[in-house]
Amino acid sequence: MRLIEVYIQEVTRRLPERMRTDIALELRSTIEDMLPDNYREEHVKRVLNQLGNPAVLANGYKDQPMHLIGPRYFDLYVSLLKMIVPIAIVISLISIIAQNFIGYSGEESILNVVITIIVKGIGSIIEVGIQVFFWLTLTFAIIERVDKDKDPQPVTSSMEKWTADDLKNITYIPKRKAISKFEVFGSLMWTAIWATLYFYASQLVGVYEGDGDRFEFVIPALNQEVLLSYRPIIVMIIVFEIALSLYKLLKEQWTKRMAIFNTILQIIITIVFTIIITNPNIMNQAFITYMTDWKDQQIVGILIFIFIIGAAVNVYDGFKRVRAR
Repeated sequence: MRLIEVYIQEVTRRLPERMRTDIALELRSTIEDMLPDNYREEHVKRVLNQLGNPAVLANGYKDQPMHLIGPRYFDLYVSLLKMIVPIAIVISLISIIAQNFIGYSGEESILNVVITIIVKGIGSIIEVGIQVFFWLTLTFAIIERVDKDKDPQPVTSSMEKWTADDLKNITYIPKRKAISKFEVFGSLMWTAIWATLYFYASQLVGVYEGDGDRFEFVIPALNQEVLLSYRPIIVMIIVFEIALSLYKLLKEQWTKRMAIFNTILQIIITIVFTIIITNPNIMNQAFITYMTDWKDQQIVGILIFIFIIGAAVNVYDGFKRVRAR
C-alpha cells in the first residue's frame, strides 16, 4: 500500500545511506506484524499513527542526536554560558580601558579617547559574546555526539548524575541578598568613569561652548595639579573598589564582611572627597570668574551633602541585604 511505502521513505531518507536498506526491511516487517489480515487503509493509518512522526522515529535509529545540545547537557551549557560571558566581557573592557589610557600620548583630545573606548567597548562586548557563545556551543555539540551514554538525565557541573548530595555544594542565596552580574558590571563601569573624570578633569569637566557647528571645551572647572596631588589615595580607592567588585562577583551575595568592607570604603571615599572639594585651590580661577553668578560655597556644600547621602544609602543597602532572609 502506498501509505506504507511513503512512510518508510520518510523515515529512511533521514538516515545515513548505509542504514536505509536494513531499517526499511525492519520497519516494513514491524508494520506488517501490526496489521491484521486483509487490512484496509484505516488499519494502516492506525498503525502509522502508533509508530508516530517519521522524523522522531528516524531519530531513534540514529547514532547521533538531531538536536545541537540535548537535555542531558543543556542546563550545564547554559550555566557555563551565564558564568563565562560576563567574566570575559569585564576582562575585555578592563583591557581596552587600560590599553587606551596607558598608551595615551596627549595628542588626541580626551573626549575622543573616551568615545573611542565606548565604541571599542561595545564592539568588544559583541565580539566576545559571539566568540564565547560559538566555542562553548561547539564544545558541547561535540561532547553531545561523542558521549555514548543514552541516559537523558541532565548531568551536573561535576559531569555526574544528580543526587541529593549535590545540594550540599550549593549555597542558598535569598533573592534580596543576591548580587547580580549586572550590578558588578555597573560598579566596575562607574569606577572607570569617575577615575577617567578625575585623571582628565582639566580636559573633561568644565564649560563647553558651541556655535552650532562646533562644540568645544573652553574652560576647565577644576585645577588638575591640585587634584593629582591626591593621586596615591585615589589609586588606592580605585584598587579597593575593583577588589570589592570582584569579591562580589565571586561571592554572589552580600555578606557581613563585605558590608563592613563597603562601609569602611564609603567612609574613606567620603572623607577624601570632602577634603578635595573643600581645598580652596581646587576650582580653576577662570571657571570661578566665568561663573560669577554662582555661589561657590553653596555649590560645595550641596555636593558634599549629596555625596554623604549617597554613601549612607550605599552602606545601609549593604547591611540591609546582609540581613535579608
